[in-house]
Amino acid sequence: MHGFSKNNAFMALQDSIQTLLEQVQTMKASNADEIEALRIKYLSKKGEITALFNEFRTVPSDQKRELGQKLNQLRQEAEGRINSLREQFEAKHAEAERIDLTRTPDPIALGTRHPLSLVREEIVDIFSRIGFTVAEGPEVEDDKHVYGMLNFAPEHPARDMQDTFFIEKEIGVQKPTDILLRSHTSSVQTRVMTSQKPPIRVLCPGRVYRNEAISARAHCFFHQVEGLYVDKNVSFADLREALLYFSKEMFGAETKIRLRPSYFPFTEPSAEMDISCNICGGKGCSFCKGTGWVEILGCGMVDPNVLESCGIDSKEYSGYAFGMGVERITNLKYRVKDLRLFSENDVRFLKQFESC
Repeated sequence: MHGFSKNNAFMALQDSIQTLLEQVQTMKASNADEIEALRIKYLSKKGEITALFNEFRTVPSDQKRELGQKLNQLRQEAEGRINSLREQFEAKHAEAERIDLTRTPDPIALGTRHPLSLVREEIVDIFSRIGFTVAEGPEVEDDKHVYGMLNFAPEHPARDMQDTFFIEKEIGVQKPTDILLRSHTSSVQTRVMTSQKPPIRVLCPGRVYRNEAISARAHCFFHQVEGLYVDKNVSFADLREALLYFSKEMFGAETKIRLRPSYFPFTEPSAEMDISCNICGGKGCSFCKGTGWVEILGCGMVDPNVLESCGIDSKEYSGYAFGMGVERITNLKYRVKDLRLFSENDVRFLKQFESC
């Protein structure tokens, strides 16, 4: 009877091992809590597999070898299965975290840089090589910085409401105001000159606004890059060499420039600069109207009155300034004929610059 009892205990323990092994091999879990519950059920100190190891102590020595191997196999199977479930869950969880539910459905088209941004950055990069740094200022400005400090007479046509967007102080009430949308980035230059001491060498890129009819050749807002250099003994020759360097870097080593006398309230002497047409090479075409030259910017020596109004001694310092339209340079570089394309956000137009 005693041997029969031992044999029954052996068989019962063996059956329990087999039953748990089948349960372990079919374990399933859908979240971390369920996986932890399975671990506690089978492998914790009070778990079912641990309980079998406690029963195993009562097994006779001659039977322990066989049952011990099966128990170890059961525990290894349970540990491996739980680890596998945990890894699967963590992988799915990590994948779910990587999914951006705000993204548009596939396929997702790659974005492109706007041509004006490309050209603006190229202009800034070229002038940065000869010591210019970028300065920025507000788009909503006052008359003092946009006109007054730049030697504009009170009756100058640029102050007329037809050219400048003035901002009313009270909505719906027509009142004279000196608050406006800047019509050029020269206002940044006045702010720099009143806050810094020479030498000053800055580039002022930004959006400007003018009350003009929108067409293929004009818009009520556009972009400028203006430059200013103030130091001792700055000459017109310095200005010419800086602009020649820029033109060759932007349009090619064969580019030529010419300066024609002009007038601007804030520079004296003043000039408009043309480059040899980069389309026909100066031979004459429809783009340059048969002249072989294309105007790209205005420039000149900073008027002494401007320096004095900004607190700079015009007897000790001199300087030059220049300004160009980014749209104009972009037209020349990429041959875009209609200015409205730059602001209409037509993806067909923007896709043309994917390789730029």
